[in-house]
Amino acid sequence: MQDKDQYAKKVAERMMETDYFTNWMGVQLLEIKNGYSKLQMTLRKEMLNAFGIAHGGVTFALADSAFAFACNSDGKVTVALDVSISFPKASKEGDTLTAEAKAVNKTRRTGLYLIQVKNQHDELVALFKGTCYKTEKDLFD
Repeated sequence: MQDKDQYAKKVAERMMETDYFTNWMGVQLLEIKNGYSKLQMTLRKEMLNAFGIAHGGVTFALADSAFAFACNSDGKVTVALDVSISFPKASKEGDTLTAEAKAVNKTRRTGLYLIQVKNQHDELVALFKGTCYKTEKDLFD
């Protein structure tokens, strides 16, 4: 298992080099393993909606990035097939959000992942569920 986790780190490093949107958001990769990722970011003023709370798209994007890092951790290009998200609690400027993605089920071609997004008080602010499709293409081709 250690070899798969080491490879996942190599994959994540490559993805961080070219994932300009995730970098723009200020996302930091806290942890990566095969089928797992943990990302963190701080909400900035330009990430708020008209009501002064986090724009749902920003929270979605953080969860989606965690999903992508976990799904692609084996080095095969993997894309989303279906996703959904719920927002049980609002976030505000300055909040630190942590997204943790875990594989629930993986087959040769598909995977089901749950991603929890929590604030700095360990309160759930979003619950994201994603199904992904694994292609034949290697990330390092």
